[in-house]
Amino acid sequence: MKILLVHNFYGSSAPSGENTAYLAERELLKGHGHEILEFTRHSDEIRENGLSGVLRGAFSTPWNPFCARGIRRVLERERPDIMHVHNTFPLLSPAVFCAARGLNTATVLTLHNYRIFCAAGIPMRNSIPCVECLEKDSVVPAMKYGCYRNSRLATVPMAAMISLHKRLGTWKRDVDTFIALTEFQKRKMADGGLPEERMYIKPHFYPDPPAPIPWKDREARIIFVGRLGLEKGVHVLVDAWQKWGHSAPILEIIGDGPQRAELEKMVDKANLNRKIHFRGQIPFSQTQKKMARARLLVLPSLWFEGFPMVIREAFALSVPVAGSRIGSLPDIIAENKTGRLFSPGDPTNLLQVVKGLWEDPENLAVMAKRVHDEFEQKYTDSVNHKALMKIYDNAIGARNRLVSHTKHPIETTRPFK
Repeated sequence: MKILLVHNFYGSSAPSGENTAYLAERELLKGHGHEILEFTRHSDEIRENGLSGVLRGAFSTPWNPFCARGIRRVLERERPDIMHVHNTFPLLSPAVFCAARGLNTATVLTLHNYRIFCAAGIPMRNSIPCVECLEKDSVVPAMKYGCYRNSRLATVPMAAMISLHKRLGTWKRDVDTFIALTEFQKRKMADGGLPEERMYIKPHFYPDPPAPIPWKDREARIIFVGRLGLEKGVHVLVDAWQKWGHSAPILEIIGDGPQRAELEKMVDKANLNRKIHFRGQIPFSQTQKKMARARLLVLPSLWFEGFPMVIREAFALSVPVAGSRIGSLPDIIAENKTGRLFSPGDPTNLLQVVKGLWEDPENLAVMAKRVHDEFEQKYTDSVNHKALMKIYDNAIGARNRLVSHTKHPIETTRPFK
């Protein structure tokens, strides 16, 4: 199969799960013998050009005619079976989908976040989930609250993109299939207006993971891996450890972010430095080694996660997961099978759940075995490739039906000639 992959890479200065997912899927397709073409841009282009770069990004976000024409030329020259788009923000814009009008190339969009309806990308405001824009089918709340980077000015391009492509019908007219990461995300995006019958669920996968470490050889440690931002709820985790006191196990916190200094002060004040260790941002290979030796991963998220990459890694390494009962996490973490769930933002309930797991090591060891079985069933590269091929086949079928019913397809191509 001939596939054009389209992606706007986020800045190289910060880790990005979307970039990682894109690269993993690209290598998956290449490894299965597909012919891969790429059309990419990098957000580093904005940072490298100062104010002019910022303005370029702002004007490109709603509609970039130059990228649309570039995509059109590639599609007409190469005639791929599939154009699979991962991220268009900020430099590509959803105009890339309109560039495929009237052609036989089927279009696919992976929904890594909620950006096509939510200016912030993740529906959250003031540390709590917010779905006003989806429920009201309007960007007025986003502008009112300045949801993108807490700035009304910065939110303008995002709001313009959302409004423009709703009016143009881009999502209903120009995207043949959508890939949601979880059932929760699929439901929310359908509530926002996406055609549910064209949405398919395909989670992330983990190619060639290291072998799990035997349970008896692991350290008596619990681990958190992720960005240290308010939305991740690490302060709730620290509060729980403070309630647990000096009988608590070692908690390793891997990652960096704007809340790190505040979290370290919390730990100092509670005199928990011997119990909570901040490791900072460390290489992926080292993170995997530390996770493999842990007995439990905790994710105290306060927002609607997409599909945290760290969960697929924990499952691959046979590490059970305790997570917040919010958003997509209950779709991924099977209660009492691969982990446990607790109330988001509630340190008392978090403590109750995690302590209950920790004080029943035999059950935790059984969960570790179930976690790896779950990985083998759902998150390997071979399973993912099969799921992706089915989605591509559905997209091609939808595109063929669309083209066969279009009386004057040449008219749709004129803006890109």
